Amino acid sequence: MKAMILAAGKGERLRPLTLHTPKPLVRAGGVPLIEYHLRAIKSAGVEDVVINHAWLGQQIEDYLGDGRPWGLNIRYSPEGEPLETGGGILRALPLLGDEPFLVVNGDIWVDFDFSSLMKPLKGLAHLVLVDNPPHHPGGDFALVDGQVHDDAAQPRLTYSGIAVLHPQLFAGCTEGPFKLAPLLRDAMAKGLVTGERFVGRWVDVGTHERLAEVEQMLAVKP
Repeated sequence: MKAMILAAGKGERLRPLTLHTPKPLVRAGGVPLIEYHLRAIKSAGVEDVVINHAWLGQQIEDYLGDGRPWGLNIRYSPEGEPLETGGGILRALPLLGDEPFLVVNGDIWVDFDFSSLMKPLKGLAHLVLVDNPPHHPGGDFALVDGQVHDDAAQPRLTYSGIAVLHPQLFAGCTEGPFKLAPLLRDAMAKGLVTGERFVGRWVDVGTHERLAEVEQMLAVKP
């Protein structure tokens, strides 16, 4: 299985840190956020990684290079202007191949074990969901008996930014900016999205307060 790290975001709420540093290279515990993902991906037995980038993306390439220091083979999918999650993944598909692939948002910090996702995909997507954080109390999707639904009548969880996706999820899509969520909802309506709930440590590092939260977590051993 290959992996894709989504690293094209501008990180406007983390200014001034992100004025001259791309968000995935912002450090927590002295380590760039994206490096935690690289270590976890390698630990899961994945060696081929695709990283998309836009804002200050050359800095990401300069820092990570070909991935050899982490025992990885890294390839890049540059975007002149951000294509959003769906459009960014679509552009990278030629580098990802025809098989299901792991995808993870570059601006989260998590102690999730990616090796648990190294199994056959049932359907078009498998999502890792977490309990709703204070900044997103309404959640995103419902998880019922291992299936993910867009059902407002059910208790909802938040999409963690970690998933396994099948390239066929993007069948019929055309180049350009578009979101991933509508594709997932269409697949959910057909019963083609499975999921699991993760109860470990997870932070969407979108603000200075949440970056400080990660720093605090790293200072305390689990």
